[in-house]
Amino acid sequence: MRHLSVAVLLVLAWISLAAASKEFTLPRPAPANTYPAHDDHSNEHVSIAIDPYDSARKAEIFKVNWREHDYLPAYLIVSNDGDEPITLKALRVQWVTADRGKLQPASDDDLARRLSRIKRRGDEQPLPLPIPRGPNVGVSKEARREIDAAQFHAMAVEPHSVRAGFLFFDVQDIREPLAGAHVYISGIKDAKGQELMFFDVPLDKYLGK
Repeated sequence: MRHLSVAVLLVLAWISLAAASKEFTLPRPAPANTYPAHDDHSNEHVSIAIDPYDSARKAEIFKVNWREHDYLPAYLIVSNDGDEPITLKALRVQWVTADRGKLQPASDDDLARRLSRIKRRGDEQPLPLPIPRGPNVGVSKEARREIDAAQFHAMAVEPHSVRAGFLFFDVQDIREPLAGAHVYISGIKDAKGQELMFFDVPLDKYLGK
């Protein structure tokens, strides 16, 4: 029985270690028009959705606690139901809060700087001279891999396909980033280089309002 107990403990420890070291995996996207908060341009055969990861349950897919660092991950889904590709090289996304605050998606460097921020303890004395620090100083390899894997990187969406990824918005000092907010997406072009009409995704739809 003692040997059996040890074996069980070893198996449980191995499972815990495997779960802890598991790499971030991007969620498999559904068509954009199946998400609550979306804008569907049926005449252009393109729809876009925003799925905020604002709850602890949804945020479990991340190893980094983005809420602790005052960032709100938003899953951006772009569906192309047409017969020609669309390009996203000039994609522009702006999150406008109910009080007209304008938020831009964070860059890789923005995220790295926030993750590497060191909070000074009260009993520590400031250094006499600043020490140069790159944005990745103090950021683990695991966190850097997660940032790269999670970010929305698509430059195009092929016909009858979906592309998705995360954008991260700095919501520090914003009491309510969702209610009454809109996400505006522009810069999407068709196969002829013509820019599509901008998309307006009201986040009240996500909240069920």
